[in-house]
Amino acid sequence: MNEILRLIESDARLTSDEIAVMLGKEKGDVAKMIEKCEADGVILGYRAVVDWDKTDREYVTAFIEIKITPRRDRGFDALAERIYKYPEVKSLYLMSGGYDLACIIEGRTMKEVAYFVAQKLAPMEDIVSTATHFVLRKYKYDGVVFGAVEEDTRGHDFI
Repeated sequence: MNEILRLIESDARLTSDEIAVMLGKEKGDVAKMIEKCEADGVILGYRAVVDWDKTDREYVTAFIEIKITPRRDRGFDALAERIYKYPEVKSLYLMSGGYDLACIIEGRTMKEVAYFVAQKLAPMEDIVSTATHFVLRKYKYDGVVFGAVEEDTRGHDFI
């Protein structure tokens, strides 16, 4: 099953017939495994990776580190649920280290992101502090490289 999941994760457009040929399995068995994974919530969705910088869509992505005071009876989960329900929140992770949660959000402008942090996120009970980092350029996402990296043509002679 893991082989099938890895193939689907790398290219969600593969059909069960194509996967069966690639793995030397029966087409019907592959289709049943995929259906079971969908029903069991192992496969949560299918997505395309889009390079939005090549479109006219205006947006800003920010990583927000969040330090919280967990509730004794609910830990981190209750606050995480409140945060991930916002449509601006694209991803939310429980982390080790100096901050407890890492949040990835998108907005149309830096001002919109700043408003979200200042008016919606930071005032939440149990949030101790936040640190916001704006994405300036996306080089790689989910294993996909975005555009060619320009070669550094500056001279390196310091003599």
